[in-house]
Amino acid sequence: MRFTIRPFTEADADGVTNWRYPPPYDAYDVSRDQSLDDEMRDESRWGASWFAADDAGSGELAGFLELVAGESESEAGTLVEVEIGLGLRPDLTGRGIGVELVHAALDFSRERWSPTWFALDVCPWNERAIRCYQNAGFERGEVYDRRFEDGNEVTFLRMLRPA
Repeated sequence: MRFTIRPFTEADADGVTNWRYPPPYDAYDVSRDQSLDDEMRDESRWGASWFAADDAGSGELAGFLELVAGESESEAGTLVEVEIGLGLRPDLTGRGIGVELVHAALDFSRERWSPTWFALDVCPWNERAIRCYQNAGFERGEVYDRRFEDGNEVTFLRMLRPA
């Protein structure tokens, strides 16, 4: 599947909020995370950090991307890292399509920001996603706990790859 990346819209947010993943992947249902739903509906982020990924063939919403670029200084100069968050429509998961969405996100990010590194976080139990990210060139990094505004704490695996 080929993807077309475009700015996110209210209709996209409505669609993604209604996506339901089977257990144990239902942990990724946006309806379970009000702060993510709120962030997705923030119009100032549409086309800045939130993007829709349409099936290039049908034009239907197939996934979403949250892409956040940040700069840091090192001995080598200024480094640009793009943090990637993404989701694939539930009926498309488990079919080997995810790696194509990751590559679309990487290509889009390279054109937009010329990054040095890419990073993403994934639940360490989600071996299916981890394999997908490894197939896209990411390597396992540290496992850490993150506390959210609602008090919920989630364990993540950090994955990195050079641009």
